[in-house]
Amino acid sequence: MTPLTTDLTTPQTASVPPADAKTRVSQFMKTLQDEICNGLEAADGGNKFQEDSWEREEGGGGRSRVLRDGNLLEQGGVNFSEVWGQELPPSILKQRPEAAGHGFYATGTSMVLHPRNPYIPTVHLNYRYFEAGPVWWFGGGIDLTPYYPFAEDAAHFHQTLKQACDKHHPQYYPVFKPWCDEYFYLKHRQEMRGVGGIFFDYQDGNDPLYRGPHPDQEAAIYSNQLPASEPRTWEDLFAFVNDCGRSFLPAYLPIVEKRRNLEYGDRERQFQLYRRGRYVEFNLVYDRGTIFGLQTNGRTESILMSLPPLVRWEYSYSPEPNTPESELYEVFLKPQDWANWQA
Repeated sequence: MTPLTTDLTTPQTASVPPADAKTRVSQFMKTLQDEICNGLEAADGGNKFQEDSWEREEGGGGRSRVLRDGNLLEQGGVNFSEVWGQELPPSILKQRPEAAGHGFYATGTSMVLHPRNPYIPTVHLNYRYFEAGPVWWFGGGIDLTPYYPFAEDAAHFHQTLKQACDKHHPQYYPVFKPWCDEYFYLKHRQEMRGVGGIFFDYQDGNDPLYRGPHPDQEAAIYSNQLPASEPRTWEDLFAFVNDCGRSFLPAYLPIVEKRRNLEYGDRERQFQLYRRGRYVEFNLVYDRGTIFGLQTNGRTESILMSLPPLVRWEYSYSPEPNTPESELYEVFLKPQDWANWQA
């Protein structure tokens, strides 16, 4: 079998966006931000999100909301942004050269939560929409980064995401799950950031489902074996992103409630701070949203709100054998079939 080679310069054959596409996606992204913030404030029971509205000189702006020093969250940020302009950033032109010469529009909601209790995982979410002339696509995903290994938590998270995917396409989860494992991978550490979730990009209704840079890895190989799919319209993909976004609270809050009252000590806190360092490394070296935001002159404070408030590094750390910390490395930071996990 010939490995998949993703050609993103193929002319568009899917439906064109409706005339009110930008307005509808923008409104959904703001509504999603509101719903997530309301759900998190209720779960936190302490502090509230503080909002900063900002404007971008070249066009657009956003709403940044941050909750600090809460009962649940040490720090959490939920952002909405929509930006437009005439000069496409290099990160987009590299992937979609046919967009050159067109003005662009991009909107999305992104979130990173850093809980206080080390037994509650950090979680990241981002869903976005992009247009540039004839080019348009949806992208995004969600992933879970636990510090301590609870298989039932990873299973619940993945099963909830799979249900959202299966509602729209039977092959979304089988492609987008390994794509997430591939994307949230620290090459310089040779380890995953966490237990993954789903990730997709450049979804415009055309085949193949996988549009990533690694034709020799699992997501591409699986995607390349699939028969031609039924045409997926803009409306189909918008509905899919809606359900993905609204699957966050039922995927995450049950984990919060199960772990929030577990007692922890300095050992667990120090390990949490050490593992947060991996989050910093990924977001500053690899994360596309960070790169896109900085290249388009976005608001720096909003772009970097994903970084944890406290973090530490330790030279040549290695977990003690037969400990929860070593189990995290040996099992949870390697791809697993979490959706089918059974106790």
